[in-house]
Amino acid sequence: MPKILNVVETAYRATIEEQDDTVLWLSHMLKNSGADIAVLLRANAVNYAAKGQDASGLAFGAARMARGPEIDKDVANLLAKGVPVYLVEEDAVERGLVDGQLLDGVKKIKKQSVPELLDQHDQVWHW
Repeated sequence: MPKILNVVETAYRATIEEQDDTVLWLSHMLKNSGADIAVLLRANAVNYAAKGQDASGLAFGAARMARGPEIDKDVANLLAKGVPVYLVEEDAVERGLVDGQLLDGVKKIKKQSVPELLDQHDQVWHW
């Protein structure tokens, strides 16, 4: 079975329709099907690892979402299922995210270590 790394760089893709990030949802489904999968959060997607996000009250014009996305819970659920979740430390620092604000279990890696992480996987999917 190939080792797959999902690299999530574009944050909040399709959160309006699915109310969750589609790549995180796909990662859950693949893990449930027995895939050997990991996730790397980089660029704006490092925000997904911030604890206690609250998007309640999210609206687009007059259209209010009945249920806002709970991306941090989606990441926590991936971790609970044994999916390794990494984030690029420099990207988190640029966005003001420090250790106490990040979900426990997310593995921080330096930007210079990304090629090594990519090399540890048979397939790399970039979103």
